[in-house]
Amino acid sequence: MKVHLLIVLLLVSNITLSSGVLEFFAAAASYVIHKFYERDDLRPYDFKRLEKDLRDSLFGQHIVSDVVLKAVTSFMTDSNPNKPLVLSFHGTTGVGKNHVAKIIARNVYEKGDQSKHFHIYISEHHFPHRNKLDLYSAQLKQWIHGNVSSFPRSMFIFDEMDKMQPQLIDVIKPFLDYNVRVDGVSFHNAIFIFLSNAGGNVITEVALDLWREGKEREELWMNSKELETRILQDIFNDKNSGFLHSSIIDHHLVDHYIPFLPLELKHVRQCVMAEMSHLNMTQDYDLADKVARDLPYFPVEEKIFAVKGCKSVRQKLVLYD
Repeated sequence: MKVHLLIVLLLVSNITLSSGVLEFFAAAASYVIHKFYERDDLRPYDFKRLEKDLRDSLFGQHIVSDVVLKAVTSFMTDSNPNKPLVLSFHGTTGVGKNHVAKIIARNVYEKGDQSKHFHIYISEHHFPHRNKLDLYSAQLKQWIHGNVSSFPRSMFIFDEMDKMQPQLIDVIKPFLDYNVRVDGVSFHNAIFIFLSNAGGNVITEVALDLWREGKEREELWMNSKELETRILQDIFNDKNSGFLHSSIIDHHLVDHYIPFLPLELKHVRQCVMAEMSHLNMTQDYDLADKVARDLPYFPVEEKIFAVKGCKSVRQKLVLYD
């Protein structure tokens, strides 16, 4: 709007536009178009759409669906949040942590996890060398600050958070705090999601105890058996966890520690059916059941939970095609 107004004033004043000024206006117009293009990547937030997405494509995780839906909705509909949204996902392999991060992304961005505003960092891949921590710290700070300064509704996923060095985790800390600007930039519209296996054993123990008591897993909620507290205790008892030695927990900057339950046969079967749809295969319940049963389960005698969750479902399924 300001660019348009300036053009009108120049024309009215009969000012001849030199080539240099024309270049200035071309650059300004390009900047405006670029900003509108970036904004267009944001989807209008729709509570019902996220609710349906979680219901249709996430299996066996009623706690996750409930907490994520409420937390994301509250944040996305708040016109003036006092801090970024910070979620920490905990559970064993293949239970849906990455999957849920991508579900959130596709309800925020038109291009989902393919959006250039969706950033994922894997601890052992992006930060493999301990002797380069100072370099990684400087790069990480620059990446986060630069992306949010150009697009406030950026999303950052940190995978293998339990393997991340404390020095790197502490680099993230200033961006998560309340009512703080970092070098003049507000981070209150950004989203940070931590993925971790930390707490996975505790979550499995709680789920197994519930099964042995003859209760349905749907009876388990965030405040059941002090689940969230036990996850935190497990993190603190793990001397090798980067989480333990960082200041993020001490300063209470994580909004929710969300437990992902181990998956049972019926949930793995649902994953197989979903993969059939994704691969444009004919829906075949008997085949889905066979594929699901071919995967390993634990404990050894009861065989209640899938060892790898739904992680290798696609690889198993294609063997039967």
